[in-house]
Amino acid sequence: MILDFYLARRFLGLVIMVTLVFVGLLLPLDLMEQLRRLDDEGAGIGDGLRLAALNLPAALYQILPLIVMLATLALFLSLGRSSELVVIRAAGRSAARAVLAPVVAALALGVLALVIVNPIVAATQDVYERERDRFRSGISSILSVSEEGVWLRQGDRDGQTVIRAARSSLDGTVLFEATFIAFDGNGSPEERIDAARAELSDGAWTLEDAKRWPLGRSDNPERDSQAVAFATIPSSLTENQIRDSFGVPSSIPIFELPAFIRQLDAAGFSGLTHRVWFQTELANPVMLAAMVLIGAAFTMRHVRSGGIGRMVLLALLLGFGVFFLRSFAQTLGENGQLPAWLAAWSAPLAAVMLALGVILQLEDG
Repeated sequence: MILDFYLARRFLGLVIMVTLVFVGLLLPLDLMEQLRRLDDEGAGIGDGLRLAALNLPAALYQILPLIVMLATLALFLSLGRSSELVVIRAAGRSAARAVLAPVVAALALGVLALVIVNPIVAATQDVYERERDRFRSGISSILSVSEEGVWLRQGDRDGQTVIRAARSSLDGTVLFEATFIAFDGNGSPEERIDAARAELSDGAWTLEDAKRWPLGRSDNPERDSQAVAFATIPSSLTENQIRDSFGVPSSIPIFELPAFIRQLDAAGFSGLTHRVWFQTELANPVMLAAMVLIGAAFTMRHVRSGGIGRMVLLALLLGFGVFFLRSFAQTLGENGQLPAWLAAWSAPLAAVMLALGVILQLEDG
């Protein structure tokens, strides 16, 4: 038990060290990228640093499996260099048994990341997306989904239009049972329009079976209302803006994802991307354990046995391969070509079985 705690403590310490190294690498690179994007927006280095700091947790969270693999390689290379692996074997404990402590630590790290780090990343990513959009366009064009339906906002500083619909098409360009409420620059309501159907075309919403209420220039809007078969409302929104308004699934905390997916389905949107992300997050602890097993499988040997550089290279290639395979399966799942659970769990489980096979072969022949 003391040995297990020792190995787990060293492993977690190396995870922290590798993470700090990546912070030192990623933060300046992202800062330069943010400054390049904000070059034409009049933003300063302080704005770029704030955006880079907000984006850093999501970047680190995304590469957490690779951080764990590098920490595993560093752990077992140091154990082999100091002959501690030889001492462990001499004490009657196999190297396969020694890898159990880092695997359990990786699983615990994955659970903590899911429960604690994921909501933090979601909060910072949500703020980052909104800040980036504000600098990029200066216009608030936001889509949200709630139990009441689909909500959209379009306009600029001279006026806003709030749109609510009971449901929509998959791309958000066709709304059903839609309500448009226009506000002036001071935030006072000017007009309300209800329509059975609204479709976004180039530069305008086309409304069918609509009714107008002049809210700002009438003391009796119902008396002055008009029913029209067709109407148009100017709009600066595009299909890409509506799609991008969802942001990324990582901006939604894991505990809120199931309810959000149900709201997407009820509103008429496809929740497939969010389903795949949800399953991927649940499989992340297994993915971290797989990375530990892969790193240990190729480095649980004494440095003097030779060929250690080649083994480290093989471990890195296999680790990157599993990471790429998971991303590829995730893409297939988001396109509907694989079930969400299969897209998320196939790569981690396959990596665990492969690494265990290699470890047992090397230990027991």
